[in-house]
Amino acid sequence: MKINIKLVFSILLLILFIGCKNETKQDNESTESSVNNQTEERQGQAFIEGDVAKPNVLQIAMGSKDHTTLVAAVQAAELENVLVNAGPLMVFAPTNEAFAALPEGALDNLLKPENKNALANILKYHVTPGNYSKEFLKKFNKLGQANNQYLKIEVIDGEPMIGGARIIASVPAGNGIVHIIDKVLLPPTEE
Repeated sequence: MKINIKLVFSILLLILFIGCKNETKQDNESTESSVNNQTEERQGQAFIEGDVAKPNVLQIAMGSKDHTTLVAAVQAAELENVLVNAGPLMVFAPTNEAFAALPEGALDNLLKPENKNALANILKYHVTPGNYSKEFLKKFNKLGQANNQYLKIEVIDGEPMIGGARIIASVPAGNGIVHIIDKVLLPPTEE
């Protein structure tokens, strides 16, 4: 009795192919189930968890006990996905103390849903494309911000003052840099 090797090999390949197809179908169903569960929550790059990459500017702010107000404002304005883009992004991050120095009731008013656009405009005024060190910022007299306005830079006593705010510290991020500042930057009002 002769065994046809080609026929046996073809049958084995067919069995293997069918088995792989079933595994792929099960993997796809599992993935679809996990995606459907995630769609009930907010979506986008900001909500993908990873433990390998260098933290992005949003993750740095979220991990800081001194920036809980900034994070709450970013969430209220729904700008999380903007801050995790590839960048590079330079974020001027006011501390909780900087927000506390705003006139009484101003922050509470901005956090109301009906003021989401005004809040987003203020927060975008804190973001610039680029990844410049504190030292390098001394070479500029203004920066174009994400809200399409310009932010004035002055050098006072050898330190760059960003819209009147002092840079307290700088933290490199996977998609740019976070400059921690001591003041909330308010965009100029258009006349």
